[in-house]
Amino acid sequence: MRHEIEVELINEQGMHTRPAKLFVETAVKFTAEIEVSYDGLSANGKSIMGLLGLLAYRGCRLVISATGEDAKPAVEALSGLVNSGFNE
Repeated sequence: MRHEIEVELINEQGMHTRPAKLFVETAVKFTAEIEVSYDGLSANGKSIMGLLGLLAYRGCRLVISATGEDAKPAVEALSGLVNSGFNE
């Protein structure tokens, strides 16, 4: 099963170390394969370095996609985290 959603980075500093860490900590709770895409690049959603490599800044639109049995709850949890601005 595959699920996908587009979200906008709203936190001031974009995808820097702390948000990437929070994203990965949430992503690893799921068995689904998770991918984050932006501007023609994609990264493993369970890799801090991969997420940082996207160089995503405030206002960027990311596509979060997940494949697997728990894909839907994974995408919901991760999009909720991004939409919260990573509580910054």
